[in-house]
Amino acid sequence: MNNVRIMTGNEAAATGVKLSDAQVIATYPITPQSSLAEILSQYVESGKFKAEYVRVEGEHTAMSVCISASTVGARVFTATSSNGLLYMHEQLHWAAGARLPIVMCCVNRGVGAPWTIFNDQQDSFAQRDTGWIQIYCRDNQEILDTVIQAYRIAEEVYFPVMVCYDGFVLSHTMMPVEIPDSRGAKEFLPPYKPHTIVSADDPKYINPVLLPVRRPNSEGVLCDGYMEMRYKLQAAMEKSRDVIVATNSAFSDAFGRNHGGMLWEYMTDDAELIMTAMGSMATEATMAADMLRAEGLKVGVVGIRVFRPFPKQDVLEAFKKASVIVAFEKSISYGFEGGLASELKAAFYGTDINIPIHDYIAGLGGRDVKARELAEAAKSSIASIESGDINKKTTWLNCYTG
Repeated sequence: MNNVRIMTGNEAAATGVKLSDAQVIATYPITPQSSLAEILSQYVESGKFKAEYVRVEGEHTAMSVCISASTVGARVFTATSSNGLLYMHEQLHWAAGARLPIVMCCVNRGVGAPWTIFNDQQDSFAQRDTGWIQIYCRDNQEILDTVIQAYRIAEEVYFPVMVCYDGFVLSHTMMPVEIPDSRGAKEFLPPYKPHTIVSADDPKYINPVLLPVRRPNSEGVLCDGYMEMRYKLQAAMEKSRDVIVATNSAFSDAFGRNHGGMLWEYMTDDAELIMTAMGSMATEATMAADMLRAEGLKVGVVGIRVFRPFPKQDVLEAFKKASVIVAFEKSISYGFEGGLASELKAAFYGTDINIPIHDYIAGLGGRDVKARELAEAAKSSIASIESGDINKKTTWLNCYTG
C-alpha cells in the first residue's frame, strides 16, 4: 500500500534528505526555510536519522562546513532562503569550482532591502552564474522526489545542485505526498563515491592557486591553468543535461512519477499561445490555460524545471509550433527584463524560430497572482499582437506603475 501523508513542502524536503541518507547537515535558520532545519534536527535528535547535525553561526559557515565534509567524502545537505543565500555567495562559487556534489534547498524568498519574508525567486536567480545546477519544483511531491534525484545527479556529474521551491506557497502549504520506501530509495541512490580523498598517508593540495598558463607540477606533469579549469566546468555543466534527463527517467521507472526532466508540458500539442514560468506559478498557469481553453483559445503551458543548465534544445522543441510565448517571472534582471525571457530569446537566436515573447514580472515579494489574472495577461498579449504590437514591453502584473 502506498505511504501517502499530508505534509508541508519543508517536511517533504526533510523527508527526501532523510531517505537520501545524508551524513552531514549544516543549516542556519531563516524564514521560510527554518522549519526545514528544525525538522531535520528533530529527526537526528530522536534517532530516526543517523547524521551529524552541525549548528553554525551563519549561512557562510553552513556552506563552509558542507564544503569541508563533502571534500573528505561525506554526503551533505544544507538549506537557506533570501539574504541567507546571498551570504553564501562566495562559497557557492567555491563549491562549484571544487566540483563538490552538495545538495541545497533554496526556499525562495524576496531579498532586502526593503525587507520581505514573502516569496519570489530573486534569491536563486541572482546565483545563476555560480556554477550550481538549479531545479525548480512545482509542488510538494516534486520537492521530495527532486531532493532524492538531486543527490544522484550531483554525485554522477560532481556538481552542486540547488533545489528551489517557493516560500510559503509550497514550504508551508500542506499537500498529499507519497513517500518512497527506504529500500527503494537506497536502490535508486547508490552510496556516494567521492572524487576527492584526504589521507595523511598521501597528502595533496586541494584547489591550490593556479596561474594563467598551464605549467608542470613537481612531478613534471603538465597541469591545467585557471582558464582550462573554467572550460571544464562549463563543458561538464552542459553535459549534465543528459544526466538530469536520465535520472528523471530512472526515477519514473522506479517510482512511477515523471516530473519532466528539464521541462514539462501541458496541452501544448496544438497550442498557439504557450505560457511559461518556473515553480508554483507554472502550476497556476495550467489553471489559466484551462480557463482560456474553455473560451476556445488554444493555450498550453511549458514549465521550466531546470534553469541551469538552461535547456536550450528542449525549449526549441517545446516552443517551435507556438505563435506567441508569454513568460511569467518572479524575478527581474534590473535594467533589462525578466531573466527567463532573456534566456528564451538567446536560445532562439540563430534558429528558424522567430516567436514574439511577452514578458510579465509577477508575484514579487509574495504579491498574489491568480489564475484568472494570468489568463487576462495572456489575452492582453493576443490583443497586442492583433493590433500590431509584436514586441510588447515588459509588463509588471498587479503593480501600480503610475
